[in-house]
Amino acid sequence: MAEAEVAQRAMRKTSWRILPLLGLGYLIAYMDRVNISFAALQMNADLGFSATVYGLGGGLFFLSYALFEIPSNIFLTRFGARRWIARIMITWGLVATGMMFVQTPLQFYIMRFLLGMAEAGFLPGVLFYLSSWFPNRYRGRAISRFYVAAPVAGMLMGVFSGGLLSLDGAQGLHGWQWLFLVQGLPAVLIAFLVLRLLPDSPGVATWLSDEERSWIERELAREAEEIGEPARHNIFAALANPTVLRLGFFGMLTVGASIALTLSAPQLLHDETQFDPVLIGWIVSAANTLGAIAMLVCGAWSDRRGERWSIMLGSTAILVLAFLALSLSIGQMPLLVVATYMACKVFLSFVSSSSVMLWSDILHPRVRAVSVAAMNTMSQVGGFAMPFAWGVAKDATGDFRVGLIGLAVVTLVAWLIAYQARSRSRALEASR
Repeated sequence: MAEAEVAQRAMRKTSWRILPLLGLGYLIAYMDRVNISFAALQMNADLGFSATVYGLGGGLFFLSYALFEIPSNIFLTRFGARRWIARIMITWGLVATGMMFVQTPLQFYIMRFLLGMAEAGFLPGVLFYLSSWFPNRYRGRAISRFYVAAPVAGMLMGVFSGGLLSLDGAQGLHGWQWLFLVQGLPAVLIAFLVLRLLPDSPGVATWLSDEERSWIERELAREAEEIGEPARHNIFAALANPTVLRLGFFGMLTVGASIALTLSAPQLLHDETQFDPVLIGWIVSAANTLGAIAMLVCGAWSDRRGERWSIMLGSTAILVLAFLALSLSIGQMPLLVVATYMACKVFLSFVSSSSVMLWSDILHPRVRAVSVAAMNTMSQVGGFAMPFAWGVAKDATGDFRVGLIGLAVVTLVAWLIAYQARSRSRALEASR
């Protein structure tokens, strides 16, 4: 059989067998980490939380996620992807459901910190796992099809969260408590599907033929050889890699900007449009639908081009302008606010997906698990710091304009860092 046909069959089987299950897991993960954005429409008033309290609690998830991410990926390589990913899902599902019992700022802080600890390692673990199945020329599409679960989660959350909030008072529970209950438990159920259906590696996948399994292993070995064996491959070498650090700082700034906007989008839209929560939910859903399409386009486009850098740099530059446009729309026509918010979500999708696709392409498999975790760890630090700063700015000024200008500035700095990282990467390639 021709090698091209073997490759096509192997990639088709692998895509259908593992991507839907992992994507479903990430959909629930993303929903459980940001559903406080809708809960806040009721919860902040019911519990007396200021924007600063909410911003600190929202960001604490990302601080604990960052602290426990590298250890989590080390355990994944030791215990296997199937068991470790299932463990992550069970613990975060239970903690996410427990958010319904929060009553004080301290309880809010503790539960958000525990949620980040429970979920730590899921995204970098999956990215490392996918890199052991998909060669470079297929990996962009695979990652985009997995990563698209994030905007799809936002889309579904926008559609259903308004309805869950409308259950306020049913069975003695607030609407925001219903939201945490209904959106938290599915993670536990999906974990048992992971235990049953997810193979640890191509070598144990019974649904691959010997030919298909051999082709995957040969392709991945060839790519590792092209990247070159690292001089050292311990945790300290991975953390000292200049490319890892640059892309980690890039993620810190862009992920922080994304999370700050995501956690406050329903409040921002409500303040500027005075639309009811159900309509705001549909607007958020529409923006995330556009973001999902952007991610799929990014994956296919970058695979076809055979490189990710130019897409990442171009979309980051446009995102700077989108944040500035949204800041200028504050206090203007409601439809202008909605339109510029949607533009921000589209280009955030391009930025985040192109950067994540790049991680596996430039790292040798021996350092990939720790390096991917390190870059995502740095990214999550931004997810802690920026929502807190955003909340302080909102309390100090009374609106979101200053916060949005701040997001434009940090995104511009991210572009400069990415430009330096690309220059170094090209210099290394030329020297090989």
